Amino acid sequence: MNSPIRNSYGERLEYAFHAASTPRRPRIVLIGHGVTGNMDRPWAVALAAACADSGIDALRFSFSGNGRSQGLFTDSTITKEVGDLGAVIDSLPAGRYPEIVYVGHSMGGAVGLLRAAFDPRITTLVSLAGMVHTGRFVEAEFGEVVPDQGLMWDKPDCVFSSAYQADLRSIGTVLPHASSISVPWLFVHGAQDDVIPLAEGREIFAAATEPKQMIELPDADHVFSEAACGQMTCAVTDFLS
Repeated sequence: MNSPIRNSYGERLEYAFHAASTPRRPRIVLIGHGVTGNMDRPWAVALAAACADSGIDALRFSFSGNGRSQGLFTDSTITKEVGDLGAVIDSLPAGRYPEIVYVGHSMGGAVGLLRAAFDPRITTLVSLAGMVHTGRFVEAEFGEVVPDQGLMWDKPDCVFSSAYQADLRSIGTVLPHASSISVPWLFVHGAQDDVIPLAEGREIFAAATEPKQMIELPDADHVFSEAACGQMTCAVTDFLS
C-alpha cells in the first residue's frame, strides 16, 4: 500500500505497511495507539514486525493530530478517532482483506471497541490495556490540569484540551458496548499497569461475550516495556494463528 489515507476532514494520516514475509491467508492487522502516542511506539513497531513474520500483513498508523498525521492534537478525541479508524479501513484495497484485525492500545482500545460495535468489517478485536471508564480516566489523570492550558503528563506538544475532556466525560464508559461484540476478542493487560488498572481489563472481559480470551502479564506495565513487549507480541500472534 502506498496511497494516502485521509479522514473525513481531509487530514492525511501517516501509516507504515508491513507486508507478510510468507502470506498465509488474506487478512490484515491494523494497529492503533493510545492518547499522546503515535505509530512509532516501540510496542507498535514490534507487533507489526511480529505479525509480518508470522504471515499476516500489518499496518500501523497515527490518529489525526498525532505523530506526523495532519490535524490538531487538541482535536484528538475518541469520537474523532473512531472516524479515523473507519477511514483506514475504507482505504484498504477492495476485496483484498475479507478479514480485518484491529489491535488498539489504551485509548485506541476504546476506539476499536466502539468501532467494532457497529462496523462488521472488523472480524477480530484485540485490546492492549484498553481504556474502559473514560470519564473516570480523564478525572484521575488530568483532573487538576487546566483545560486548553495545561499539558498531558507534562508533554510539551500535548495540551489537555476541553474537547478531549468533554468527549471522554460524554462517553463515560465503553463497558455497555462490550456485549455487542460478537467477533473473537483478545485482551492483554499488565499487572503493573498504573494507567489503566488490571481490574478494569478484568471487568470488561467479564462483560464481553464469547469467543474471548484474556492474557495477564505479571510484569508488564502500561506500554509493555522491555521483556513484556515480546510477551505481548507472542500473545497476539499466537491468538491470531
